[in-house]
Amino acid sequence: MAATATQKAAPQKSKNTAQFLWEAKTKSGETKKGEMEAADIEAVNARLKSLGLNPVKVRRKGMLDSNLDLGFLAGGVTGKDILIFTRQFATMIDAGLPLVQCLDILGSQMDNPAFRKVVFAIKTKVEQGSTFADALADHPKVFDELFVQLCAAGEVGGILDTILNRLAAYREKNEKLKRKVKGAMTYPAIVILVAFGVTALLLLKVTPTFEKMFKDFGQALPAPTQFVVDLSAVAQEYYLHAFGAVVLAAVSFTYSYRHPQGRRFWDKVFLMAPLFGPVIRKVAVARFTRTLGTMISSGVPILDALDVTAKTAGNRTVEEAIYFVRGKIAEGKNIAGPLLETKVFPPMVVQMIGVGEATGAMDTMLNKIADFYDDEVDTAVAALTSMIEPLLMVFLGGVVGGFLIAMYLPIFSIAGAVK
Repeated sequence: MAATATQKAAPQKSKNTAQFLWEAKTKSGETKKGEMEAADIEAVNARLKSLGLNPVKVRRKGMLDSNLDLGFLAGGVTGKDILIFTRQFATMIDAGLPLVQCLDILGSQMDNPAFRKVVFAIKTKVEQGSTFADALADHPKVFDELFVQLCAAGEVGGILDTILNRLAAYREKNEKLKRKVKGAMTYPAIVILVAFGVTALLLLKVTPTFEKMFKDFGQALPAPTQFVVDLSAVAQEYYLHAFGAVVLAAVSFTYSYRHPQGRRFWDKVFLMAPLFGPVIRKVAVARFTRTLGTMISSGVPILDALDVTAKTAGNRTVEEAIYFVRGKIAEGKNIAGPLLETKVFPPMVVQMIGVGEATGAMDTMLNKIADFYDDEVDTAVAALTSMIEPLLMVFLGGVVGGFLIAMYLPIFSIAGAVK
C-alpha cells in the first residue's frame, strides 16, 4: 500500500536558498511528501537520493512545477520523441562517438524546444563529471526510472549501446501496444459522442418544431410520440443540470483516480470490467513481462527490476501484486509461487516464468510471453471492435429511427383519417 507521510528537512538559512515542496518514493514504493530549503531543484534531488528516496516531483513553493522544463509551452516531450532520441543515440554510441558529442549533436537537431533544453542540461551535467544515468535522473518527467536504471546498468557493464538498442526496441513495442489500445477505445468513444450529440439535437431543436405542428392538429398524440415530446420538454428544462452532472461526474472521477485509494478501486474495476477487462489484463501482462525481461537481460538484479516494473505497471492492482512478489523473493522464495498467489497473472504465464527460472533463462521466457501477449492483445482488440461496432450502429440507428417513427406516427394517423 502506498502511504503518504510528511517530512521536513531542517532548514539552513541562506539568502540564496528557497523553499521547495517535494514528493518521492521509497524503495518499497511508499510515497512521501515534504518541504525542504535548498539552493535549487538539483540540490533537493541530490538530498532526497542521499536519504534513499527516489524523487517524483519537486517544485518551488508558491510556483508551478519546476520539473516541467517548459514542456507546457512547447507541447511537452512525447513518447515518440524519446523513442527517436534513444534509437539515434544508440546508433551514435555504437559507431564510437563520445557521449558528450552524441548529446550535443542530438540536442542541436531537435525540433522540440522542451526536449532540446533537457538534452543540453544532461550534456552539461555529464561534462561536469556526472554519470549519464544520474544526469537522466534529474528529469523524471522525461526519462522514467526504467530508462535511468537500464542506462546505469549499461554504463557499469560497458554495454550502453546494447542497452540503448534494447530500450529502443522496448519502447517501440510499448508504443505499438498503446496505439492498439487507443485505437480500440477511439471508435466506440466517437460513435457514443455522435449518438449523444444527435439525440440532444433532436430533443432540443427538432422535436419542438414538430410539437407546434402537432398542437395545430388538435388530436391526442400516439404514445411513442407523446413520450418523445415529454422527454424533449424535460431535456429543454434540465439540460443545464444534465450538463453540470456530466461535468461533476468527470471531475469526481478524475479526483478519485488521482487519490491512492480511489485509483486502487478504479484499477480493480477496470480489470474486472466485462468487455474491456480481459484486454486490460492482457496489456498488463505484456507490459510486465516485457519490462521485467528487458531489465533482467540487461543485468539488473531481480529485486531492483521488480521495483521498477511495479512503478511502470500502469495499474495499481498489478503494481501491488508485483510488490507482493518482490517481498516474497526478498524472503528467499521463488517467483512462480507468489505470482500465482496474487491471482492477477494467468496460470499459464506463471508456469512459463517458473520454467524459465528453473532453467536459468527467465529473461528469454519473459520476452517470449510478452511477444505472445502482444499478439493476444491484437486478437482481443480486433474481437472487441468487431463486437462493439454493430452494437453501436444498432444503438445509433435505433435512436434516429425511433425518433423518426415517433414523429411521423401522428402524420400517418391523420392521413388515414382523411382517407
